Amino acid sequence: MSPRTVFFIGKPGCGKGTQAKLLAKKTGWPILASGDQFRLIAKEDTAVGRKVKEEMEQGLLAPHWFAMYLYQRALFSLPEGESVIFDGFNRKEPEAQLIVDSLKWLNRPFVVLNIEVSDEEVTRRLANRQKNSGRMDDHFVEERIAEFNTYTIKALEIFKEMKVLVEINGEQSPEEVAAEVLRALTIS
Repeated sequence: MSPRTVFFIGKPGCGKGTQAKLLAKKTGWPILASGDQFRLIAKEDTAVGRKVKEEMEQGLLAPHWFAMYLYQRALFSLPEGESVIFDGFNRKEPEAQLIVDSLKWLNRPFVVLNIEVSDEEVTRRLANRQKNSGRMDDHFVEERIAEFNTYTIKALEIFKEMKVLVEINGEQSPEEVAAEVLRALTIS
């Protein structure tokens, strides 16, 4: 089987990270998560670290060129033939286009799984997660939803046009969502 390249996309709090972990547990594929990388950078006492922290504290998405630097570094360091799960690298239109272009160039098939949840569900989930996780970006629910609507909707259109977008109902239990993900990927 050729290597599988899977991207998770969706509103904040939709369960992308949870689903990426469940898929990785089932398949053994590594997860490359932009949020994890940005949170590590935000802890650094550097000009870049402070800027990333400042923007995260405002609930803003990172500049597309920075996210794509991290994406390309990860993609180009993958061993040939290895499958991979990307979480959060495809949130803006230029990111989506670069993903399409880079994977076409590598002749590497991919799929984008959009975990769909309502704004009300996002608000509820982030309020719950905020109590437990201590993530600074969970305090900015309205801003993060606005960022999704401003930027990520356009990225979804690119993936839809390329016929690589699969819609997943994210308002089910995590186990039901995971089962739908596996069905979409034809993994039993």
